[in-house]
Amino acid sequence: MTRPRRSSPRPRPVDPNVGLELVLEVGPVAHGGHCVARHEGRVVFVRHTLPGETVRARVTEGGKKFWRADAVEVLESSADRVEPAWPAAGPGGAGGGELSHVSLPAQRRWKAAVVAEQLQRLAGLELDVTVEAAPGDDENHGLGYRTRVELVTDGGGRAGMRRFRSHDVVTLDAMPLGTPEVAALAESESVFTHRWRPGQRIELVAPAGGETPMVLVDGTPWRRGRPDFRPNARRSVSETVTVGGTEHRYRVAADGFWQVHREAPAVLAGAVLDAVGDVTGRTVLDLYSGAGLFTLPLAAAVGEQGRVVAVEGDEQAVKDARRNVHGLDQVDLRLGAVDRVLAGSAGDAQGDVGPADVVVLDPPRAGAGRTVVDAIAGRAPGRIVYVACDPAALARDIGLLAGHGYGLTSLRAFDLFPHTHHVECVAVLDR
Repeated sequence: MTRPRRSSPRPRPVDPNVGLELVLEVGPVAHGGHCVARHEGRVVFVRHTLPGETVRARVTEGGKKFWRADAVEVLESSADRVEPAWPAAGPGGAGGGELSHVSLPAQRRWKAAVVAEQLQRLAGLELDVTVEAAPGDDENHGLGYRTRVELVTDGGGRAGMRRFRSHDVVTLDAMPLGTPEVAALAESESVFTHRWRPGQRIELVAPAGGETPMVLVDGTPWRRGRPDFRPNARRSVSETVTVGGTEHRYRVAADGFWQVHREAPAVLAGAVLDAVGDVTGRTVLDLYSGAGLFTLPLAAAVGEQGRVVAVEGDEQAVKDARRNVHGLDQVDLRLGAVDRVLAGSAGDAQGDVGPADVVVLDPPRAGAGRTVVDAIAGRAPGRIVYVACDPAALARDIGLLAGHGYGLTSLRAFDLFPHTHHVECVAVLDR
C-alpha cells in the first residue's frame, strides 16, 4: 500500500508577546529556578531576579496560562543580590548557573523555601527546612566543585552549553563551576579554543581522588588531541569515598553516572548511613543503586550476617557495581527496571528480592512513582530512606507513602549544586 505523501510541517507561530519588555514587582521563589510575578493578572515566571525586586524583564516564552521572562535590568535590587559568580549564565546565557547572582546564604534559603513549599502543597506537611552547605563551598564561593562537566559544540565547532530551554549553544571560554583539575584539563586539551566538529558532546572528568583526569568526545576517550580507539584505552575512573571512618573504593565508567560535586558522594552516603540506623545482621533493599555508592557502606553496616539487595536498571552501572562489591558475599545485585524487579516480572533467575527491614532508594528526577511506592510498602519495611534530587517528586512520593502508613520523621537537605536551583534531600519515613 502506498503511503500518502505528508506535506511539510507548518512552522509554529511566533508568540507576539515574546520579546515584550515589562516592569515587574517580583514575588516569591518557585520550583525551577525562577520567581513569580504578575502582569495584568497573568503569572510570569521570571529568572535572574530575587523576591522583592523590581525589574525590567523580557518575555522569552508566551502562552495562554503563563509567560516566562528573563530579568534584563534591575530597577530596585534585593540585599541578597551579588555580582554574578558566572556572568555567562546570566539572562540569555548558558543554562546551569541561574542563581549565580544570589548570595550563597540566600541561595540556600531559596532552596529551603522551595522544599518546604512542595512538601506543604503535595504532601500536606508543614516543615521548617534548612539546606546544609557541602564542605569547602563557602570558602570557594560556591565555585570549583564539579568533577564532571559536559559541553556541546555549536555550528562553528566552539564548545559551550545550551541556553535554558533551548538547543542553542552559548560558547564559553571557561567553566568556573568545574574543579581546578577540570579547568587544568580543559586548558591542556584546548577544549575552549579547539575547533571541534559541530554538534559534538565533550565530557571532562576529573575524579576527586586525584586520578589522572580524562576527556571523552561523543563517548570516545580522547588522548593527545585525538580519539583513542585502542582496545585497551582507559574508559573508567577510580573514586574514593570515606564514610563513617571507612574508605570505600569504586571503579566507575567515565561516562557513567556519579555525583558531580566533589563532596557529594561522602555527604550523601554519610547521610544515608546515619538515616538507616543500626542494621547489623538485617536486610536492606538498595533501589536505583547505580555503581554501588550506597551499596558498599550499607554492606559494611549490615555485616557478614546481613544482606543488601541492590537493584539497578542500567547495565553499565551494574557491571561497575559487580566490580565494586567483589568479595562482599552479603551483596545481591539485580539488573532490571526497579518496578519490574520488585514485581518479579524482570525475568530474574534469582527469584523475588524478598522482604526488607529497611529500604533505601535514590530514584531519577521523576521520582519513584506509585507502582514502586506500592511495591516498597508491600514489603512492609520498618524504615524507608529516600534520596531525592527533585523536591516535587519527593513530596509527591511522601504523600503516596503516607497512604501506606509511613510518616516523615526527618529530612536533611544539601546544597550540592551551588549557583543552580537544584537541591538534594535525604528523607526518613517510618511505619
